[in-house]
Amino acid sequence: QVQLMESGGGSVQAGGALRLSCVVSGSTYRYFMGWFRQAPGKEREAVACIYPGSDSTVHMDSVKGRFTIARDNAKDTVYLQMNSLKPEDTAMYYCAAGPTGGCSPERFLYWGQGTQVTVSS
Repeated sequence: QVQLMESGGGSVQAGGALRLSCVVSGSTYRYFMGWFRQAPGKEREAVACIYPGSDSTVHMDSVKGRFTIARDNAKDTVYLQMNSLKPEDTAMYYCAAGPTGGCSPERFLYWGQGTQVTVSS
């Protein structure tokens, strides 16, 4: 059973930065890892994903140039560096792991509990 634990969320003003961390109970190198978010009343959406065994990444257009996903296999941890935060980035952020590619929620099998990010204007 794979377990994921997110941390690093909080409240910041617009233009600020946060770094989210996701510790994975199993080895991260074998999984396709992703960050997703869900705002109240909205569907869960992809933010960024990173392929196993490489540094290849996918970032959604809404966060491209502001957010960066990265992994540290030695620490079994995946990060999401979020810069230039906007109020519309406010959401619960989830880390997820899966065996296959495709940066969409249905592709992922294992999910963390989420960490809240709130950006005020």
